[in-house]
Amino acid sequence: MSQLPPSPLIVPSILSADFSRLRDDVADAVAAAETNVIHIDVMDGHLVPNISFGAVVFSWLRSFKPAVYFDVHLMIDEPVRFAPDMVKAGADNITFHVEAPEVADDLIGAIKALRALGCGVGITLKPGTPVDRVLPVLEHVDLVLIMSVEPGFGGQKFMADQLSKARVIRPLLKHEQRLEIDGGIGPDTIAAARAAGVDWFVVGSALFSSKDRPAACRAMRQAMAQSS
Repeated sequence: MSQLPPSPLIVPSILSADFSRLRDDVADAVAAAETNVIHIDVMDGHLVPNISFGAVVFSWLRSFKPAVYFDVHLMIDEPVRFAPDMVKAGADNITFHVEAPEVADDLIGAIKALRALGCGVGITLKPGTPVDRVLPVLEHVDLVLIMSVEPGFGGQKFMADQLSKARVIRPLLKHEQRLEIDGGIGPDTIAAARAAGVDWFVVGSALFSSKDRPAACRAMRQAMAQSS
């Protein structure tokens, strides 16, 4: 297993950042969240209905944020094929979808291929995919990501029913593994996710769109503390 940063953590999702001033916007969000982890969504327009960016963008981020942990979520059809470029660009952890055509029939093989690159390995599933799909491989991954929106776009409404997956998975994870959630997380939803056992909270719009980012993060931390 890879050594992951501790929890609980608010993890800024750079998909919601201002790309005209990406360096400064990410630095500001990391400071507000008091974290050393950022979430990077890579989309290919096939597995999900949107295209985001590739390895060249976060390789550039790595050059000025060398100490930040890059949590890379590959929403693409061929995660194993493109993983070497992602690791070369600075990915510390790569999370892939069980629905990706390249890996759907051999999740263990995909995990082994990613592990061989020297990065952490995470696994995730779309809201419509049964939680049973990930259970056979939990012991082989470092992180499990619960999608609480349909992957592909930011700013969506939180799907509370997805917390049932977190409640199933949490008791099955070891102390060193992490349970992450992404989609619609903010001050009004983070407490329920924390109560369901989530460790890492990917936050996009609720952080990057806030006029007072430190205050938004304080509100989320307070909500988490009250749920414990």
